[in-house]
Amino acid sequence: MDKPLAIKLRPNSLKEVIGQKHLIGKDKVLTNFVKNKKLFSMILYGPPGLGKTSIANALVNDLGIRYRMLNAVSSNKKDFDVVVEEARFYDGIVLIMDEIHRLNKDKQDLLLPNIESGLITLIGMTTSNPYHAINPAIRSRCQLFELKPLDKKEIKEGIQRAIQSEYLKNIQIDEEAIEYIASVSASDLRYAYNLLEVAYYSFNKKITLEQIKSINNTTNFFHDKNEDGYYEVLSAFQKSIRGSDVNASLHYLARLLEAGDLESLFRRMSVIAYEDISLANPAIGPRVDSAIRLSERVGMPEARIILANVVIEMALSPKSNSAVVAIDKALEDIRTGKCGRVPKHIVNHNPEYKYPHNYKGHYVKQQYLPDNIKNKKYYIPNDIGYEINIKNIYERIEKLKKDL
Repeated sequence: MDKPLAIKLRPNSLKEVIGQKHLIGKDKVLTNFVKNKKLFSMILYGPPGLGKTSIANALVNDLGIRYRMLNAVSSNKKDFDVVVEEARFYDGIVLIMDEIHRLNKDKQDLLLPNIESGLITLIGMTTSNPYHAINPAIRSRCQLFELKPLDKKEIKEGIQRAIQSEYLKNIQIDEEAIEYIASVSASDLRYAYNLLEVAYYSFNKKITLEQIKSINNTTNFFHDKNEDGYYEVLSAFQKSIRGSDVNASLHYLARLLEAGDLESLFRRMSVIAYEDISLANPAIGPRVDSAIRLSERVGMPEARIILANVVIEMALSPKSNSAVVAIDKALEDIRTGKCGRVPKHIVNHNPEYKYPHNYKGHYVKQQYLPDNIKNKKYYIPNDIGYEINIKNIYERIEKLKKDL
């Protein structure tokens, strides 16, 4: 079986990579890795067709180092065992891993100590946002590099490279057709190569705009035709709901539905429910989860109706971010060493502990925070939606605690 054109044209060196000028070029980070003959574990993330695999291959080729390629899902545990043994035998190896966001616990437990020791240098690749999708244990051991969408000029550069290659001999293609392929590919160079190759073999090497349109007359919608990045659309979706703009929320929902990546949409909806609506409407979390599960059950196109209903409700719900503000304050204290010892009376089986259920109203005055932060206030309630009820309870309890 002949390899696809996109694989035949895959760069052998960073110098051949199209785009990603924030990472590749004079005094840029990946180029300097090669210059200094040093490689670190990393995760390359971004939408399909931007060159994640190409960059990973180019790096190991430029450095001339031993590597293996695995897929977090399709490669089994035995494959991972073999890589670890090979790393031990050769005193190090680079592991290039696709779909790293789907790495299960068994494989992760096998890899982590070897990544930690430097025996395995990991280059992970994912279309998902690593800050949400990748296990923190893996993420903390890697540098994260986001790949940027290719602009139309860069896509056309790739198309010209293909036209001039040995793989499309005697091709004839007009400028309108090239322009159209670059437009509908919407930052995905692989998509452009595939469309060009199909046209080449479909029309006896002579390609016109009308012929291209007869094969494909819709935009590759992982990005829109104005080259807005997919993650930017996800961000706009969340900001529209946060800003209670129901029409903008539905607009970006439609874009995301058309892109077809329901997994990323569902993750973002779940985050919005608890980050932006939260305690102002506590019922929204379970309602979003129910809508997601029902959408998975019925699939598209009917899922669009279910999702539109819940997105409208999310956009028009009262909003509160008090929970995320509170937990971030608490985390900041932990990370800056403001912890203190747990009070002795709430340590396991301590006879001085007062069991609240034994007291009127199921409440008793008692210190729970460490001495050095015993008066710390993380949660500041908002006066909106259901959170007004929570605020009243909170203030009543705080009043009871004043004499503590």
